[in-house]
Amino acid sequence: MNRWLALIPLAVLAALAVLFVGWSLNRDPAYKPDAMVGQQIPETVLPMLTGDQPGPGNLDLKTAGVGKPMLVNVFASWCAPCRVEHPKLLELKARGVNVVGIAYKDEPVATRAFLDELGDPFALVLVDHEGRAGLDLGISGVPETFAVDAMGRITAKHSGPLLNDADIERLVASMQAPPRQPPSAKH
Repeated sequence: MNRWLALIPLAVLAALAVLFVGWSLNRDPAYKPDAMVGQQIPETVLPMLTGDQPGPGNLDLKTAGVGKPMLVNVFASWCAPCRVEHPKLLELKARGVNVVGIAYKDEPVATRAFLDELGDPFALVLVDHEGRAGLDLGISGVPETFAVDAMGRITAKHSGPLLNDADIERLVASMQAPPRQPPSAKH
């Protein structure tokens, strides 16, 4: 009887292992949640990067685009994929695309050195030292890029570095699309 009792924890552990393996095989590793798409961009207030210091001015994400479509790119100087995508962001700037940067959990001095070294593709950079905007946007890591239309609505999201021209064009096209008109009530 004591032998059977000793095997119960082993049987429970084996059952949990089977459940975990079954869940892993059915999970899509490419799935990236886009919960914020279709929602208004959060009104998180952050200091603007001035030189290599945060502030003195603050700005909220919603008004950062000044009523124009924008891409919001969450990046960090310590992020290797951010370095890889940087030339594509510079190309977007050269095309006249409004790109707003959010320096996520980064030191302002390091952010400025990063931009001085690689070039500054951003219309402005907001400092998210504590990660508040990252939480409000629901990011899973850096880099992540959000397309925001002129009304402040997130129209698309891209997780990871922007390397593929088709992904870039999808983001740019989605933020330029005219807002859908609400259906009119028939009397």
